Amino acid sequence: MSQIWLVPAFPLLGFILNAFFGKRFGTRFVTFIGPLAVGLAFAQSLVLFFQMLEIKGNVLNEHLYTWISSGNFEVGINFTVDQLSGLYLLVITGVGFLIHVYSVGYMKGESGYYRFFAYLNLFVFFMLLLVLGDSFLLMFVGWEGVGLCSYLLIGYYIEKDSAAEAAKKAFLFNRIGDFGVLSAVMLIFLAFGSIEFASVNAEAAARLEYGGPLVTAITLLLFLGATGKSAQIPLFVWLPDAMEGPTPVSALIHAATMVTAGLYMVARLSHLFVLAPFTMNVIAAVGAITALLAATIAVTQTDIKRVLAYSTVSQLGYMFLAMGVGAFGAGVFHVMTHAFFKALLFLGSGSVILAVHHEQDMRKMGALKNKLPITYITMLLGTLAISGIPFFSGFFSKDEILWKAFSSPFGSPWLWGVGFITAGLTAFYMFRMIYLTFHGESRVDSHTAEHVRESPFSMTLPLMILAVLAVISGFFGVPHVFHLLPNGMEVYFHNFFAKLPVEGHGSVSTEWLLMGLSVAFALIAWFIASRLYHSGFAVAAGLRRRWEWAYQLSLNKWYVDEIYNAVIIQPVRFLSTHLLWRLFDQNIIDRGVNTTAIVARAVGSTLRPLQNGLTQNYALIFILGTFLILWYVT
Repeated sequence: MSQIWLVPAFPLLGFILNAFFGKRFGTRFVTFIGPLAVGLAFAQSLVLFFQMLEIKGNVLNEHLYTWISSGNFEVGINFTVDQLSGLYLLVITGVGFLIHVYSVGYMKGESGYYRFFAYLNLFVFFMLLLVLGDSFLLMFVGWEGVGLCSYLLIGYYIEKDSAAEAAKKAFLFNRIGDFGVLSAVMLIFLAFGSIEFASVNAEAAARLEYGGPLVTAITLLLFLGATGKSAQIPLFVWLPDAMEGPTPVSALIHAATMVTAGLYMVARLSHLFVLAPFTMNVIAAVGAITALLAATIAVTQTDIKRVLAYSTVSQLGYMFLAMGVGAFGAGVFHVMTHAFFKALLFLGSGSVILAVHHEQDMRKMGALKNKLPITYITMLLGTLAISGIPFFSGFFSKDEILWKAFSSPFGSPWLWGVGFITAGLTAFYMFRMIYLTFHGESRVDSHTAEHVRESPFSMTLPLMILAVLAVISGFFGVPHVFHLLPNGMEVYFHNFFAKLPVEGHGSVSTEWLLMGLSVAFALIAWFIASRLYHSGFAVAAGLRRRWEWAYQLSLNKWYVDEIYNAVIIQPVRFLSTHLLWRLFDQNIIDRGVNTTAIVARAVGSTLRPLQNGLTQNYALIFILGTFLILWYVT
């Protein structure tokens, strides 16, 4: 037996132990159990990963027990490890373990320390359940579980109103996506009589018409769910506000767990999605627009974590762009590289925030590179990776997506153009963050500056490991044009994802040209960022005054939240308050209930004299009643 169940069991056990005994046994117990639970899951994931690679078909299955059995319909607690879930396992448990280790130093002295690690373990458990489940129903349990844990962790600082509001926002926006997933699952069951992934993928081409209304409806509903979990237009606004949680939570959500769930679902059902060309075009367009929109917002943000949050939204857009043009392997490849460099960047930002006494505003930073050398070097490596600088990991995965966006039968030059501009903006805002945080003159409060120190080893060790992965992980997917190594990701996912109905286009020389253009644009953006922000905000201030309208548009996040407030929230509030409450509730429901009570009281008051306790009155009423009955009968 492959013992797949041990992978989610370890974090679940860690949650139980920390939640029920952590407060009693103290910090040392929690510090030992929390990271150990995920570390053991990572070790077991490694064992399963190599077992999966060695067996024919590259699939490990495990049946634990039958969950639901009704006639011909049966759902079991079944786990599957294949190329997709195997890679996700390593990312979730590996990066998750490093985040747990980092959290030991970052959360030291925090109240509710045991509660934090309990939630963190539970988060990992539900994400593992999501990727290991072999059916929609088991995936949906994990899907809802990560939503619950995100609510608990984003709102971890329960005394802060902003944290509570952010948690509710994340919860509500994801419920919209859940409606899409549940609706799609119902349609899938009606069409297939099954909700197992293997059956749906195997029978999709036979049961569904290519481009037909049913497959289009199913895939659009599934994508609606993905836009909620993976923060795409129009449901992306919850993710930047999720920064209200502790920084390790941000790293876990953005890099290894929740936001990659929507991408996992699309990749898992590739055989279904390729049958819906309209949906594929929608996914590519939404991904491209989301990537560009979020990047234009990130270029002016002053909160270091918010810059990274919008960066995540943008990079997720890149991944959906890949999925939408049928490059599922390229999208998953970017999921992996992004997990490494984005976890590194978030944890690095946490190291900076802790050093400057929980200050997140980059206008109050600067000149920190000598005081935080490990944090600086590792974050610089992460920035080089996400910016697509050769030969860091993001260079390989990002350019693979750009090439597929251009050459795929579902791709187009305009999709490549949007991705190209986004790549340049990414390099600009990331190096802007580096220069404002670590270079120039210090803008740190004088009292705080005296106490700035590098983070403890429990925090810097994960940074160093992630930095190495951010540098080297791209070599698993070296493009064919380099003629150095076979493209490892293509070999790994050989025959796993659905094939596109027609062949792509584009020559080797075109690929070299597009790659050269994207690298040149990234280097130019780096140069511009260095000229504008190397010494702080002074140089950029003149440019801002000239383009004040554009600056305000970006700084205020294109007023998307305000548009939601005006178009949705206020009308719903007006409808609820003035129409449903005052008109319907008060005048119809309340009056109906109150009128019933008034009538009952009036009838009772009228009949009350008849029940006065005097026997002679009862006798009189009896005689009169008898007389009336006899008179009526005769």
